[in-house]
Amino acid sequence: MRVKFYATFREIIGKKEIEVHGVRTVHELIDYLAEHYTPEIKRQLLGTPRVGPDKPIDGMVLVNGHNVLHLKGLDTELNEEDVVHIFPPAGGG
Repeated sequence: MRVKFYATFREIIGKKEIEVHGVRTVHELIDYLAEHYTPEIKRQLLGTPRVGPDKPIDGMVLVNGHNVLHLKGLDTELNEEDVVHIFPPAGGG
């Protein structure tokens, strides 16, 4: 599958886009990225105080254009032909 990164995640990963194979869920993808690139992406997506039962991801993960929060969250299934977009949390006020 193709995984595309935006904003600060591009800097953290060091790439705009990568190919990933063999992961079955969004959670496995995040674990893969933490292991093969940097644990910082997992910390920013899953380890902030804003993460909780109603918001399992701090940021936005789209699978084929659909926000995983409207699918099965971290358990959203992934296929080899999917395109995943990962955005960091948005700031503002």
